[in-house]
Amino acid sequence: MDKIKAREKIEKLVETLNYHSRKYYVEDNPEIDDYDYDMMQQELKALEEQFPDLIRPDSPTQRVGGEPISIFEKVEHRVQMGSLQDVFSFEQVESFINKTKDEYPDAEFCIEPKIDGLSVSLEYENGIFTRGSTRGDGFIGEDVTSNLKTIMSIPIKLNEPVSYLEVRGEVYMPRSIFEKLVSEQELNGEHPFKNPRNAAAGSLRQKDSKIAAKRKLDIFCFNVQQIQGKTLSSHKESLDYLKDQGFKVIPEYEKASSFESVKNKIADIGKKRFSLKFDIDGVVIKVDDFAEREEIGSTAKTPKWAVAYKFPPEEKETKLLDIEVNVGRTGAVTPVAVFEPILLAGTSVSRAKLHNQDFIDEKNISIGDIIKVRKAGDIIPEVLGVSKSCGNKTSFKLPKVCPDCGNELIREEDESVIRCPNVNCPAQIYRSIVHFASKGAMNIDGLGPAIVDTLIENGLIHSVADLYMLDEKDLLKLDNFKEKSVSNLLTSIEKSKSNPLDRLIFGLGIRNIGSASAKLLCNRFGNLDNIINASVEEIAKIDGFGEVMAESVSKAFKEAHMLEIIERLKSYGVNVSYEKIQKDNRFEGKTFVLTGTLPTLKRTEAKEIIESFGGKVSGSVSKKTDYVLAGDDAGSKLTKAESLNITIISEDEFLVMTK
Repeated sequence: MDKIKAREKIEKLVETLNYHSRKYYVEDNPEIDDYDYDMMQQELKALEEQFPDLIRPDSPTQRVGGEPISIFEKVEHRVQMGSLQDVFSFEQVESFINKTKDEYPDAEFCIEPKIDGLSVSLEYENGIFTRGSTRGDGFIGEDVTSNLKTIMSIPIKLNEPVSYLEVRGEVYMPRSIFEKLVSEQELNGEHPFKNPRNAAAGSLRQKDSKIAAKRKLDIFCFNVQQIQGKTLSSHKESLDYLKDQGFKVIPEYEKASSFESVKNKIADIGKKRFSLKFDIDGVVIKVDDFAEREEIGSTAKTPKWAVAYKFPPEEKETKLLDIEVNVGRTGAVTPVAVFEPILLAGTSVSRAKLHNQDFIDEKNISIGDIIKVRKAGDIIPEVLGVSKSCGNKTSFKLPKVCPDCGNELIREEDESVIRCPNVNCPAQIYRSIVHFASKGAMNIDGLGPAIVDTLIENGLIHSVADLYMLDEKDLLKLDNFKEKSVSNLLTSIEKSKSNPLDRLIFGLGIRNIGSASAKLLCNRFGNLDNIINASVEEIAKIDGFGEVMAESVSKAFKEAHMLEIIERLKSYGVNVSYEKIQKDNRFEGKTFVLTGTLPTLKRTEAKEIIESFGGKVSGSVSKKTDYVLAGDDAGSKLTKAESLNITIISEDEFLVMTK
């Protein structure tokens, strides 16, 4: 393709991809499936690699993150990014409304949720996103443009460009993403983020923008800071304008003219608070008219024309019944508060982590105390402190020896956590085997926590390697173990031997290494021996790795017990090589949708079969769907497929297609 045709094609692809990106990320109304979008993006990427001088600044390929930086450049805000005056009662809101009405009887107010995130500035020149920065102290922030570009709901190019536009927004992490991130951090023995706001802030300030991209941050825009080439007269008008330009604007914004209507809107937002997909910590009330704002003015710190009503944190008191001491698979000892159940943020709560001994000492917590509990970010239960002491003068002390094996506990210099150093600790063995068998790791069906516990209690397993030595006769001697369940378990264990290497790496439970990190290791080194022999420096060079992760891998594969387990796994035939297996391309370009319960295949198995023949599995039915593989109790997807005349196949027909 010559350069002229390449330019035309690139321009068309960029426009098309950006249109569909807005439909998906901003309007939540996709018109094409992920496969079609990905194919167009791959075509665009190939053209840009061939003609790098034709890469457009608004190309979606520029969103994946660039090379890590060593320092964030300072940015001076020409318009101060001020904070708002907080109010904590309806009486204070009424006072603000009445005071404004005394001066401006016809004043109207714009009410909107207060997103609990990180405030940023987005700057556009001639309609192109040129720079993004943090709020900082309101006057000086940090340039985080590369990280902000990874947020798919931020438009790179405006629909109707003006010469200059500065927009203020709030970057946040959706609750579902936060929960997955925390689970992965805990699984890897990392210190988890406390709440979604901290997670968003930590992710946005990553010096490697590719890490920020993986965190799937989002944004709501809520203010026009500066604009040239367009006149706006009110706040609601400016939000409508931003929405038209392609921004994801703060939801639920609405005008009101009296205290009663403002109060009702605050109450309405408050009722929806815990059902939202993101965190809010209050409601903002702003004078709508810009001319009136100008006359009302600001103090040195806050505008006089707006207040932020803060929701009172939902905190409840309860009695601390016990403090359990749990030993994790990495040896980390975690104290857990067990208390009388209470209802917080819509759910019943009876347990919460107490972090470590330092926290217990600081709060002077003892069993029997009346403690105050809340949900951090309305998600994770946390103990705030003691409301009424039971009378003990000293706080609860963690044991000096492991409660499961009796070994002396240790605390490394750079850690607040106490660990059991005994790799043969029963608690560590139990949790390491449960993790090894989990769906994200070796996916051994039928080997749940209760079964693992039974096998350990009866002396049949002492490590993950022992799973591959289990004998049918020994299992049948155990209570409640029948022929069929034993056969299924042994079949699943045997099947796990052929799992991809990344599942094994993740299953071995190396500190700081999750499933995504395991894949990166396998992609870089190809087989287990190469990973074992790699130096810290070689591992640290992997895109997405850091020195701590590299040292964790290197240290793990130098430990004698780990090497012994690996040698045993090899001898039992567990796969230690990594390659993408594709049988042929018979399903290339074909999209399948799975629905209902299949007679013999699990959905994951059917998905793997389809992908092994070059096909793609989508989660939704559209005109681009080629086949719907339907089982029992197929629902709306089957109905939609029938209405679109899409080919519907049974499992039997599918298996014939894959012979």
